[in-house]
Amino acid sequence: MTGRSTAPEIDARVVDLTIPKQFAQLVAEHPDSVLVRAMDGTGGWDEYTIADVAARAGQVAAGLIANGVTPGQRVLLMMRNTPAFHWFDLGAQLVRATPVSIYNSSSPEEIQYLSEHAEARIAILEDDGFLQRMLKVRGDLPNLDKIFVINPPQGDLPDGVFPASELLAHGTADIAQLAADTSPDDIATLIYTSGTTGPPKGVMLSQYNIVYTVELLLECFERTREDALGWRVVSYLPMAHIAERTTSHYGTLVFGYEVSCCPDPNLLLPYLKEVHPQLLFGVPRVYEKLYAGVNAALAADPEKQASFNDGVAAAVEIKRAQRAGTVTQEQLDTWGFLDAVAFSTVRGLVGLDAVEMAITGAAPIPAEILEWFNAIGVPLSEIYGMSESTGPITWSPLTNKPGFVGQAIPGMEVAIAEDGEVIARGGNVFQGYLKQPEKTDETIIDGWLHTGDIGVLDDEGFLKIVDRKKELIITSGGKNISPANLEAALKMIQLVGQACAIGDNRKFISALLVLDPEVAPVWAAANGKGHMSLQELAADPDVLALIQQGVDAINEQFAQVEQIKKFTLLGEEWMPDSDVLTPTSKLKRRGIHARYADQIESMYD
Repeated sequence: MTGRSTAPEIDARVVDLTIPKQFAQLVAEHPDSVLVRAMDGTGGWDEYTIADVAARAGQVAAGLIANGVTPGQRVLLMMRNTPAFHWFDLGAQLVRATPVSIYNSSSPEEIQYLSEHAEARIAILEDDGFLQRMLKVRGDLPNLDKIFVINPPQGDLPDGVFPASELLAHGTADIAQLAADTSPDDIATLIYTSGTTGPPKGVMLSQYNIVYTVELLLECFERTREDALGWRVVSYLPMAHIAERTTSHYGTLVFGYEVSCCPDPNLLLPYLKEVHPQLLFGVPRVYEKLYAGVNAALAADPEKQASFNDGVAAAVEIKRAQRAGTVTQEQLDTWGFLDAVAFSTVRGLVGLDAVEMAITGAAPIPAEILEWFNAIGVPLSEIYGMSESTGPITWSPLTNKPGFVGQAIPGMEVAIAEDGEVIARGGNVFQGYLKQPEKTDETIIDGWLHTGDIGVLDDEGFLKIVDRKKELIITSGGKNISPANLEAALKMIQLVGQACAIGDNRKFISALLVLDPEVAPVWAAANGKGHMSLQELAADPDVLALIQQGVDAINEQFAQVEQIKKFTLLGEEWMPDSDVLTPTSKLKRRGIHARYADQIESMYD
């Protein structure tokens, strides 16, 4: 896309705006449009219109005021992806407080750290499970006055714990008036980093940062606000993550998306089939699992699989020609035929038949998988950004270039520093880290956000990320190697679901490879090993030989110093939000090195 707006142009469009002000306008213009919905347990849906959400947010605001919450104070939120999140978060914004959503899997110790660091006076929790974790550290949180529970347990509640119904029992505030009093300088949220390189940091995002970001994303969509009204979206990633918050919360409050709340990410596939979203954001693992699932299903009929793969190969070339502007009518007709006989059926089976904008981000995705989705008619593109940029830094959904993460978004400048680090500046750059001015000064230098990523820009301004600056492997021979590039390639091996390259201060590069829990059993059943567990398959000579063939093929793509000399195959799935993966499936390298210390050492004995 060319002709992207400059920072002054976007700044002029959002002057004096806030999310509450924009939501108040949405209420005035489209009160009866459905905003959020959730499955009711009987196969139907509970639906809440824009006016419904406004009324509930007004109750939350009135309750917070009655409980002494003042502008700038932090309100802790711990709940799954439910409609209630939207009105509790919005209610806090309306009183100019700062809602702080934390990961639902947070341990008591993590809850204590985050609550204490944010100095939260009020906490709003979804149910007793979250409450019990917080109660374990309640005595160490002197600033926390009250805890409200949306679905409280039966019986008497401990001192200082109340049903959320009590918070909502103070009437309804005038949200139009409250919204009018909000300021672009208000801190709209704290986003705590995932803590892969140390204790989580509280990223302060202002109302200005967020409305600036929402505005530039609309320009990237090349849609009008009227086009976006009612766009179907599935909300399933943690609301503590900036990408989910921007996509299915802030975007919803401004544009009026219809958000279907999926309380468990493991239920995404049935929700996709039910909702048929038009806008879908997913971390790479989401798309990798969809890709693996389709190919595993096709593997049951080798002839059909071979035919489908031939069609995909032809379609990949057609899509490449489209991107290059050299596509012929004959190629377009060929793709139309392939779509009619195969691709449209696959998209329908996984609920992606209505997608107008599919986005992947938060971690690298293999270019081959992105091209596969494009080939079958899913307009998947890769976005790049971070919490400190309110999400996006680069993204080019309509001029997609697999292997790159797009061009600078409207209103942002992107450059490469002398040491190769990606730096950026624009109105979406955060206000700083809460209580950590020295960390802020290390991250924002002369107005430029230093991302910590190494990258290169091509002649068209498309950015390619090489790796995290702090995650580059430096071998004992002094060679700098990107683990992310190796890992993306290794995950394309037929039976591999996850990969972690090893080699810092080592003589050579090795890898931990994890069997894909969906693909491996299908392969096993087709090869007379259906009775074997994943752990047994990981030790099976035939499986190891097949993986070795894949590693050998991958090694041909890399220089000798980068090649995988040894690997260990694991038969246990790496789960998000664990000691080895962040909630968005980024590798926690320290956790992986700790859990598999013995296996790693054995590869270097």
